[in-house]
Amino acid sequence: MRALVSTLTFSAALRHHAMGVRAAIFDVDGVLTDGTLYISEAGETLKAFHALDGHGLKLLAQGGITPIVITGRDSPAVRRRLKDLGVNNAVFGAHDKLAAAEPLREAMGLRWDQVAVMGDDWPDLPLMVRAGLAVAPANAHAEVKAIAHHVSALRGGEGAARECCDLLLWATGKYDGLLHGHLQTLDTTAPGARR
Repeated sequence: MRALVSTLTFSAALRHHAMGVRAAIFDVDGVLTDGTLYISEAGETLKAFHALDGHGLKLLAQGGITPIVITGRDSPAVRRRLKDLGVNNAVFGAHDKLAAAEPLREAMGLRWDQVAVMGDDWPDLPLMVRAGLAVAPANAHAEVKAIAHHVSALRGGEGAARECCDLLLWATGKYDGLLHGHLQTLDTTAPGARR
């Protein structure tokens, strides 16, 4: 078997912002999706999600960082995707994202510097300016990118959220263990599996 050496790296400044993060809030439209809304005649909204982002959210949880989703819309597609990923902390139809985030943050006993936020548009700004780490996808609005600690090279719905997850796992020292654990088993409940 060939040796697997992690190639992932970010700046020391990003490590400083991310190393104490214990929860990460993600927007949906424009972050976990490309922002395109497909609306059928029946009014059902269809969304496309990237598998890399989904696995990143699972890895966050395995690494001890709680994934949270706060979205301004509500749809069966989003609820189904989050259920499939095991994301239990979510607020749907949040017009005031700060008001939606505060009860979750307080219930978890977290300070804002222990929270990362990934957003792409103005409704995400109240969360991002408070967060210990603010991340934006490449397709984010200019004002969002201007206040982000990190702007992904990737667009929303195309792996940008996975990059954010990888950054958090790298900064908290969990990335290598999770990477090498995948060489043994993907079943985190198996005896001896890395968690």
